[in-house]
Amino acid sequence: MKTLRILSLMVAALALGACDDDQSYANLLNIENQSVNNFLADQTVELEIPADTVFITGPDAPYYRIDEDGMLYMQVLDAGTKGNKVKDNEQIYFRYTRYALGNYKDGKLPQGGGNNLTLVPCWFRYNNYQLQGSYQWGAGIQRPLALLPVDCRVNLVIKSQMGVVEEQTNVQPFLYTLTYDRPAI
Repeated sequence: MKTLRILSLMVAALALGACDDDQSYANLLNIENQSVNNFLADQTVELEIPADTVFITGPDAPYYRIDEDGMLYMQVLDAGTKGNKVKDNEQIYFRYTRYALGNYKDGKLPQGGGNNLTLVPCWFRYNNYQLQGSYQWGAGIQRPLALLPVDCRVNLVIKSQMGVVEEQTNVQPFLYTLTYDRPAI
């Protein structure tokens, strides 16, 4: 967690220096919050994770706030196989489609992009942010696995500070549809 805090501070410092003259970083954060709130206003939102971590699942399930700062909201589409927990430093493959929430209008998501339609999955090593392969995706992608089995499927709202490192200065929130899996042996 200490590494994540240091990385977040470094990214915030870079973001402050990368803002153009037209938009301050504070204003970009305000726009990001408005985009996320606009999307979540059309959803059912639970501010607490169930104490027993038994989530309501499916396309009509609520979005659970999964961090106290409101950077991540998760809707559990499929809770996966009980007991199939991830281990620290385990390599996990994931497929995703993501939607820019800044373009969410009238209850409709914009065109999504990602690797769901390709044969090439992305990967990270769980809780190992020393590796570029893990670090580049930001901390948000991994967080559902702290609560759910490896074979879960979720929708995840990720604010920029927890998102893809190369894009954090853009201050753009995304909705990800994610599936996780272990490498085939």
